[in-house]
Amino acid sequence: MNLIVAGRPVFAATGGRDFDPALPAAVLVHGAGMDHTVWSLQARFLAHRGRAVLAVDLPGHGRSAGAPLDTVAAMADWLGELVAAASLGRAALVGHSMGALASLAAAARHPEAVERVALLGAALRMPVHPDLLAAAKADDPVAIALIADWGHGTRGQTGAHAVPGLWLRGGTVRLLQQSAPGVLHADLKACADYAGGAADAAGVRAPALVVIGAQDRMTPPREGRALAAAIAGAEAIEIAGAGHVMMVEAPDATRTALARFLLGGGAAQAA
Repeated sequence: MNLIVAGRPVFAATGGRDFDPALPAAVLVHGAGMDHTVWSLQARFLAHRGRAVLAVDLPGHGRSAGAPLDTVAAMADWLGELVAAASLGRAALVGHSMGALASLAAAARHPEAVERVALLGAALRMPVHPDLLAAAKADDPVAIALIADWGHGTRGQTGAHAVPGLWLRGGTVRLLQQSAPGVLHADLKACADYAGGAADAAGVRAPALVVIGAQDRMTPPREGRALAAAIAGAEAIEIAGAGHVMMVEAPDATRTALARFLLGGGAAQAA
């Protein structure tokens, strides 16, 4: 599905169903250097169970035009504009990593547009090692290798994909390789520069869920729990055996967590 947001074309996958803005909506927001494809299984599940799904490509990513947004605040405001452009009124935001920071900030800055918010692989702060930033700025392949290594738990390191014939770590490498030059660095710098986590968390009034990978080395479980504690009434769910990219590494457990939060307790058993 194609939209115009802030005057530029934007692509969003709809989970294999025609998009109906009259349904309760879920906007799925990817992490640094990635695109909508990381949500393929969860988007399809939600779309076939009564949610209008928009798994977006942020500007400069995937099939969306323009330059990448250079701050988390700009991404948050862009999400507010996306909700309006899609005539949604309000939407549930589901963000991963950088997308989680953007969703957190959007929930605080644009409460009128956010029904609820789910944050995967997130923390109040996401510092990035200077060497990784430098490698990304130079478009050095080592940046992608480091993210792929640190982004997966034990399952991802051994190649075990939920879909036979696919390779978890290799898939992450290939996805990051497809991003345009400069995009990964812009994303990582936006994460590193974000200092508003505590204030944004305190400003969230919508129901919130924090999904934690028990083997996440990029945003360790203690940081996820601290984020949940900073949001009034937030629930935290930890996925055993999952690393940072839990949507791909542990798709069923991620789907179950999101289903219970977005659809109600009975939906997860319908899978």
